[in-house]
Amino acid sequence: MKKDCVCCCPSLIPSRETTHFYVLGLLIALYMLAGAAVFSSLERPAEIQAHQLWEKRLTDFSHEHKISCEDLKNLLLHYEEARTAGIRIDQGRALWDISGAFYFVGTVVSTIGFGMTAPSTVTGKVLLVFYGLLGCSATILFFNLFLERVLTLLSLQKFWCHRRRSTHRELERSAGDRHEEWKPSVYQITLILFAAVLLVACGAASLYSAMEGWTFLESLYFCFVAFSTVGFGDFVSSQRAQHEDIRVYQVANCLLMLLGVCCTYSLFNAISVIIKQGLNWLLKTLAWVYMGIRHFRLQLKRPFKLHFTDSEQTVRCSENDTLHKQQVQTFSSSAHSLLWHFCAPSAIGKCLCDEATVKTVCHRSYDRMTQGERKCENNVVSVQ
Repeated sequence: MKKDCVCCCPSLIPSRETTHFYVLGLLIALYMLAGAAVFSSLERPAEIQAHQLWEKRLTDFSHEHKISCEDLKNLLLHYEEARTAGIRIDQGRALWDISGAFYFVGTVVSTIGFGMTAPSTVTGKVLLVFYGLLGCSATILFFNLFLERVLTLLSLQKFWCHRRRSTHRELERSAGDRHEEWKPSVYQITLILFAAVLLVACGAASLYSAMEGWTFLESLYFCFVAFSTVGFGDFVSSQRAQHEDIRVYQVANCLLMLLGVCCTYSLFNAISVIIKQGLNWLLKTLAWVYMGIRHFRLQLKRPFKLHFTDSEQTVRCSENDTLHKQQVQTFSSSAHSLLWHFCAPSAIGKCLCDEATVKTVCHRSYDRMTQGERKCENNVVSVQ
């Protein structure tokens, strides 16, 4: 009885998902290197210029007020500590009142984290770890459910649009596969979500430009940083001491933040699906290129066969090769077939008979032989 042999050794060939993981990691690393080179070339000169200007101002101030540079730097270090605690030179709003604390926890659970407000006590830092663990998980679940609602809404919209254009009979005919038919493509979802993010960002930028005193471009920059949950902290909304209609502005700010983050998170998910499709196409293309090269190399190593029969005295190339078309000739023979194995193909017009691994008869020397003198003892001539 034949037993099945099961190998417990792990396969050395990676799976498709593993290949995706490594290739995507490599592409992300290359993307980061390219981004680092671009941003370094753009921002490094401005950084050097800012350092030179700061050193000049520091030296001029110390000479003007007759203060040593060391004492002035110590004072600035104290100010940095005070700024970390939320103290500003221009008196802003309170950071830890109920509205400020609500704004802080909103940036925590949405994973924005501007950095303008941070807990300074040990108890607050420990509590933030557990609070953020639960809050961030729940918010990500909310973002996923929001994306599902968007997909359902788009499917229903596509269904109703098609229903208006179709007859009742066509709808009954396609009732079985209507779920697949009304399912929108990832490109349609990406386009709609991009339009939604752009619309929300432009509306929010108009509000921030009016309430915060920023330019429209700065407001758009803040919207992308906030909605994508990057949160650099160079621009933060609701930090001024006084705003017109402060309560209405705070509510509108929270709603715009929530809607913007939901739409942007969904857009990132849709784009990630497109990236995965592009990765599949890239790997499939590389596999086809590899198989083509391998097939071409195997074709070069295949033997060159010549067949001839009693009824046909014309020698024919079985591989459709052009290397020995000039060597094809007619001659009478009682043999049924003859096989020549060449070591390797060469240039057109060069005789390869001398390079054969078996004994062959070249037609150039065969012309000098008398026809009919060579006879085969068997039907097939086999030379050892």
